[in-house]
Amino acid sequence: MSEHLSALIVVLPLLAAPVCLLLRHTAMVRAWTSIVAWACMIMAWTLLERVQTGGAISYSMGGWDPPLGIEYRLDALNAYLLVIVTTIAAVVFPSGTILTGTALPEGKRHLYFAALLLCLAGLLGISSTGDLFNVFVFVEITSLSSYTLISLGKDRRALTAAFSYLVMGTIGGTFLLLGIGFLYQVTGTLNMQDLALRLPELLESRTVLAGFAFLMVGGSIKLAVFPLHQWLPNAYTQAPPAVSAFIAATATKVSYYLLARVIFTIFGAAFVFDALHLHWLMLPMALAAMFAGSFAAVFQTDLKRLLAYSSIAQIGYMVLGLSMASEAGLTGGIVHLFNHALMKGGLFLAVASVVMRTGSSSVNAISGLGRKMPITMAAMVIGGLSLIGVPGTAGFVSKWYLVVGALEHGWYSVAVLILLSSLIAVVYVWRLVEIAFFGEATHDVCEVPWNSWLPTWILIGGTLVFGLWTDVTVGGASSAARALLGGTP
Repeated sequence: MSEHLSALIVVLPLLAAPVCLLLRHTAMVRAWTSIVAWACMIMAWTLLERVQTGGAISYSMGGWDPPLGIEYRLDALNAYLLVIVTTIAAVVFPSGTILTGTALPEGKRHLYFAALLLCLAGLLGISSTGDLFNVFVFVEITSLSSYTLISLGKDRRALTAAFSYLVMGTIGGTFLLLGIGFLYQVTGTLNMQDLALRLPELLESRTVLAGFAFLMVGGSIKLAVFPLHQWLPNAYTQAPPAVSAFIAATATKVSYYLLARVIFTIFGAAFVFDALHLHWLMLPMALAAMFAGSFAAVFQTDLKRLLAYSSIAQIGYMVLGLSMASEAGLTGGIVHLFNHALMKGGLFLAVASVVMRTGSSSVNAISGLGRKMPITMAAMVIGGLSLIGVPGTAGFVSKWYLVVGALEHGWYSVAVLILLSSLIAVVYVWRLVEIAFFGEATHDVCEVPWNSWLPTWILIGGTLVFGLWTDVTVGGASSAARALLGGTP
């Protein structure tokens, strides 16, 4: 069984989703979903250990060797990503706040968990497969389940947000499919490793250039790269709080992986950055996202919308790491995947606890809750400090590597801008602290049950642990960066 883990980690949640329709009872379905998520997390950690000790893993589906058959290929980058996605799922799925804010009646809640498992299967499939068309298939599975999950918010605006995401997601998916089609037309293969071998002789082809452009734009829409981010604020705001926590912590991370794979594995850094000079487009987009997202977050009156705009800024930091195309820059961008998943997942779960007690995600709803819900509010403060990048938190580690990468390139102004954009985060984080701990209490509430605040603190506590102990995060990220740049994984 162990040699099939590369495929089993995708197949398990995919087959587990329809089981939810048979179990139906909410408690049973929730337990089943949690067991599947934990099993996937164990498999992901096992696969990461094998990659770190034995190198890349290649698994041929059905015994058909690549490039004719579909290959699942795990290296330092996507094994690292599998750990991120499955760990977030294993923490969020059992959360006591997971059904907070959903419009589903008691008899229909099993559908919610089925959609969660399908979303997890799609994310893991994108991360694992070495076949480009297979990527598109799993992108669609992820997208369709995400549209469904977002539409389950209690507010009718959730339907509008889901429809807006559907339109943008369909455009992004279409661009991806067109790009894949162009590359297949020229090379006759869909295997990523095989494409990497065949494309160097064809890079002057207009069809190849068009395929690259379509893949980059489609992936950027899925990642919500500025200015293609319009779908993200409404989607995160109107979705049920736990859905926002799961999607914010995982979906954009997988989209980032897809862009990195296209740039470094399929086309190569030399072509993308030396021939096309794409960094001169990616760099200003990343900087614009860092400032536009942070400035927009300052003026938000809804906690979830504030965190959504903060996510746009954090995506900017990750794209900045891509544009550097150096080991330090890529290490900063990749480790920020892990750190941001912990920060934003924990913060959205904290908001879910606020919604559970007050019935609102308004910023004013947390007024005085520092005294009423000290455990939840403490988690929100620490998550905010990590967003700023305060030393001792995980957010500081990734921003440090981004600054080092900028200085290595001689981009001194970029290093200064990274610091300035982090200071903007101080404004909206302090605003939350001021309202929660110095405001007048407007709700007579008590702390949420332990099964609601414990998942929040597992993620937020991780930002403190990995802010001091960086061997796992930075070590894995630097190995992935070297592998992408053509070094030893």
